[in-house]
Parts: sequence; C-alpha cells; structure tokens
Amino acid sequence: MPRDIRVVTEAELRRAVRLDLALVDVVESAFTALARGEVVMPPVLSMELAEAHGEVDVKTAYIPGIEGFAIKVSPGFFDNPKLGLPSLNGLMILFSARTGLVEAVFLDNGYLTDLRTAAAGAVAARALAPAQVRTAGVIGTGVQARLQMRAAHLVRPFERVLVWGRDPGKAAACAADLKAALGVEAEVTTDPAGLVARSQLVVTATPARDPVLRADWLHPELHVTAMGSDQEGKAELEPEALVAADLYVADRLSQTERLGELRAAEASGMARDIRRIEELGDILAGKAPGRQRPDDITIADLTGTGAQDTAIATHVFATLGGAGTVIRA
Repeated sequence: MPRDIRVVTEAELRRAVRLDLALVDVVESAFTALARGEVVMPPVLSMELAEAHGEVDVKTAYIPGIEGFAIKVSPGFFDNPKLGLPSLNGLMILFSARTGLVEAVFLDNGYLTDLRTAAAGAVAARALAPAQVRTAGVIGTGVQARLQMRAAHLVRPFERVLVWGRDPGKAAACAADLKAALGVEAEVTTDPAGLVARSQLVVTATPARDPVLRADWLHPELHVTAMGSDQEGKAELEPEALVAADLYVADRLSQTERLGELRAAEASGMARDIRRIEELGDILAGKAPGRQRPDDITIADLTGTGAQDTAIATHVFATLGGAGTVIRA
C-alpha cells in the first residue's frame, strides 16, 4: 500500500528549526525519559576508519510515549576539506513507533546533531552551572564551540566570553561571531589556564586526544561541560580533573565509560577516586542531587545519546509544516 514519506534537506531544516529554549526543553525531556528507565537505547555503533582518517557513528532510541523513533548515521571524514568537501555529513531517518514504517528522512548533514548537542550543553548548564555566570569560556573554535556558547547564553546569560584555540585566526573568527550573535564582550586568549581561571562556565569542544584542560586549573564555583570526547581514544580533560571535581555527571554512564572522559579515568585507575558520579537524567528527574554548594566544581561529560536524536527528530517532524518534499513509496 503506498505511503507518504517526507524528505527534508539541510537548507529546509535550517529555515524551519533553530536553537532556542523550546529545543532545549525538548532535549531535556529526553534525559528525563532516560532517568525513568523505560527508554530502549542500544549502545552506540561506532566505527573508526583509520586509513581514511574517518569515523562513523550510528545512534538510535525508542522513547515510550513518543510517536516516532530516529536512527541517525553520522560520518566524519576529516581529510575531506583537501578535496573541497565537508568533513561531516549524515542523516536521520524517522520511523513510526507504532508501525515501524519510515515517516521522514532528514538530509541534515549533521545540522540536527549540532543543534541537539548544543541543546544538551544548555541542559547541563541549566542543571549544574552556578546561578550567576558573568564570564563563560570555550576551548575550541568550530561550529560546536559557537553553538555551545549560544546555547549556554540562553540559560546563563553571561556578559563576557573567552575563546581559546590552537589556531589564533580561527579563535578570532569564533570570538567575532559570538560577539555579533550574543551582543557580549568577546575576547581571544592565548592562555587556556587563564580562560578557566576567569570563567564560571567552561565548555570544551574539540576532537582532542590529549587533554586540553588540566586538573590544577579548576577552581570553586566552576562548571565544565566536556562534549568533544565521543570516540575511543579521544579525551579533553585530565583524568585528575574528574577526581578534583565535587560532582561528575555523565549523559549516559555506559557511554562515557566507553567513549567519554570516564574511559580515561578508568584506564588510569582514577575512577574509583571520583567523589560523586551521577547521570544527568537522574539529576533532572530529582532522583539525585546536582550542585549542592555555590563553590562546588561540577563536570558534565556529554557523548551524545540516541534519545536526543529521537527527541529532536520527532519534534522537527511535528513542527515542519509544509517544509520538504513528499514522495510516495
């Protein structure tokens, strides 16, 4: 029997979907659902293609009560710019949770992943960062660095942003973009330790395999969100930083043990010394306490979950209106 499938391009999605508080709330609901223990979410299928300097991730989740579920494929081939091609692409397929039939294909080239990752950073900041953030810092200069700061500003409207990156030109461009987008003071720094010292909220948004944030840079009233480690071998924080913090929060412990910052802490034998380990969903659901004192040091480790992908895909499908092309299959 013929059925309609909506195909939506990246350009159409960019016109229809933006990073705002409504999207942050949608992603927060995915974390809360995880805390209820009803979500069916298999481990991330992650494949590194060393010869091609590439990687591919596949994520999915079924959330009871949501009409659809998404399967997302995210390739990253990092030599592509030499060929005049983008490093990242990918798509999401939305299926009916009732029939299993395809309802939509989002040819987003990673745009929806970028948005839901940034929204997750805002969820973590809203739950864990100090109530007042005057200065925020970002280590990294790419698309996600910009989006993470825009998302953080939605929930903690800071006055100043500090930017550090290995390439001063890229750091300057990132700072200029953030100044224009947020209307805040934006400063490039060549001293990442100083960036952390001056900030109440720091986001690391890099593909680093060696730490870019040291334990002895941490200070009271600091929240750090590490979101770049999503593959075995990546690490943005020294394992000692997790030990120095008052609270370490994973988006999904089973993932951060394999792909995130907790992996390096366990490999070094330091994980047993972490003071408190919680999942973000449990804190949001009130099952576990978050920041308990103003001077606490908190760390969130975001590896990205299939629940986030299902949440944003179903949200987008419900709000698209007439965007996209309907094909009969």
